[in-house]
Amino acid sequence: MTTLKITAAAATLSLTLASTQVLAEMQTKTVEYKIGETTFTGYMAWDDEFEEKRPGVLVVHEWWGHNEFARDQAERLAASGYTAFALDMYGSGKLADHPDTAQKFMQEATKDIDQVKARFLKAMEILQNHESVDASRIAAQGYCFGGAVVLNMARMGVDLDGVVSYHGALGSPITAEAGTVKARVQVYTGGADKMVPSEQVAGLVKEMQDAEVDLTLVSFPGVLHSFTNPGADKVAEEFGMPIGYDEEAANRSWNGTMRFYEEIFAR
Repeated sequence: MTTLKITAAAATLSLTLASTQVLAEMQTKTVEYKIGETTFTGYMAWDDEFEEKRPGVLVVHEWWGHNEFARDQAERLAASGYTAFALDMYGSGKLADHPDTAQKFMQEATKDIDQVKARFLKAMEILQNHESVDASRIAAQGYCFGGAVVLNMARMGVDLDGVVSYHGALGSPITAEAGTVKARVQVYTGGADKMVPSEQVAGLVKEMQDAEVDLTLVSFPGVLHSFTNPGADKVAEEFGMPIGYDEEAANRSWNGTMRFYEEIFAR
């Protein structure tokens, strides 16, 4: 009799745990929003396992546009306990499959720095208003084109706790000024990146030192542009571009970012 009671209790406990596991899982949502007459499509990711309000992280895509890689990064952040919003800087449907198209989309998006800032701030507002987010704790990370975007948002004094640039352009017509930059800054770049030459790296260091910005910069020797993206090698072969995936640099930059967020958000 006793054995039967224990078995039943164990079965009930097992069912309860299974039910909890179903409820506590990754949640994702495609979010359409408008700025003026233009529609944008973003992607929100969070994990129900974390019940408390948590920091939010904006993910800014590469020059190709809002793609699966950006969404994957949002899900990785969600699995680490953050709510992430992979925003859209180009507009719904603008996803390039050729470098010429990507260049066109990027030029259209960045022709006016006020437009860039407005698109970023709208996405930031959406993230801050999500029910799982502590609106006072927000960071942003960007890849390639997106890396340049998040650095420029820091330069312009957007109220962010931190920004992380992965293989992003480091030069800019905007110059950081002392007392303006609120965010701490992390930069990961490839030592063999022909799109981000050593002159840009040195220029950023001087700029940030002059502006008294808290900067951490890591340069990976021999590593090419787009080193975080596993699809970079295929693109390099197809279009003859000097880019390439590097697993070690990708992992080290991600792990460094996670430590950075733990510090700035005091988790």
